[in-house]
Amino acid sequence: MKNEAVLLKARKAVMTMPEYHPPLAGRNALRLDFNENTIAPSPRVFARLQQLTAEGLTIYPERGPVEAIAAAKLGLAPDQVLLTNGVDEAIHLMACTFLDEGDEAIICTPTFFMYDVNISMMTSGLKRIQSDDSFSFPFERFMAAITPKTKLMIVASPNNPTGISVSREHLLALAKAAPRAVLMVDEAYFHFHGETTMNDVPNIPNLIVARTFSKAYGLANLRAGMIAGNARLLSFIRKVSSPYNVNGIALAVLPEALADDEYLNWYILQVHQGRERMQAALHELGVHTWPSAANFVLMDIGARHKEFVTAMQRHGVLTRDRSSDPGCDGYVRITIGIEDHVTKGIAALRATLAEMKWTPSEGRAR
Repeated sequence: MKNEAVLLKARKAVMTMPEYHPPLAGRNALRLDFNENTIAPSPRVFARLQQLTAEGLTIYPERGPVEAIAAAKLGLAPDQVLLTNGVDEAIHLMACTFLDEGDEAIICTPTFFMYDVNISMMTSGLKRIQSDDSFSFPFERFMAAITPKTKLMIVASPNNPTGISVSREHLLALAKAAPRAVLMVDEAYFHFHGETTMNDVPNIPNLIVARTFSKAYGLANLRAGMIAGNARLLSFIRKVSSPYNVNGIALAVLPEALADDEYLNWYILQVHQGRERMQAALHELGVHTWPSAANFVLMDIGARHKEFVTAMQRHGVLTRDRSSDPGCDGYVRITIGIEDHVTKGIAALRATLAEMKWTPSEGRAR
């Protein structure tokens, strides 16, 4: 009698949860697709990298001292800050810490897809509140979705892929309306906007604020992020987190990145100026966009969105097709970087749209 192979399966939630497939292959052009810093981190970061030793690579990383530095920078206590392996891990930890099957979680779509992935891994009770065509935050409908079963709410401000921000007033109202739920405010793009709920952390017991070092700080390759919140809440999340979740190289350079306000402010100014230039150019070309508080602009290309992305790449510029996001069919996102990169991006836009013989009437939002 032959042994029959046993086909092993993961648990049901893993089998049914969505997958995230970032289009990372062939990124050998100007990177205006992933909302990264488009040039480099602070020179102080690179200088610190050159000081690392071979022996240092043999040592398990210790995040505590750097958490204390990050907390001091934000005016918080060390136990109110947890460093994470990018905000991606922070989202994963939030879902694992606070959600059981049968619990409800609420997000507003379109938004960062990893919220959906991680929540769906833990519960089938995910509520997706769809924005209208303006992409403004659907505050009333979000509030109406809160029930006694709601245990987690995640809101990105500014939001990705839309660039739309959510007012502090609305965010605090959500936290107040659901005292038995945790509100995670994802401020990955905070530096390009400026409005924050970070100062509310000491006073709002169910508020968690996430920040990344992948965008303005330019450390995407090192995978470093953080969450700040009530020390009691963070104690639960620390139990779920690995004690060595952030690598030693990231921990070595983070203090330098945090200390170099001059470089950070220069890069933020580059993005602010570049965002205005990009939006003005798109308006001149007849391309509909939405107000953006982030380091990117979402544009309405219409049915030929794939042709547009391919043509932009031929002109040396990578962009991100967001048509698979809810309510975003025909929309493409372009990252804003330093002055020279914005200039090249605008030139590629002009050449691409002329080559396609594109007309404003093709936009879906018309």
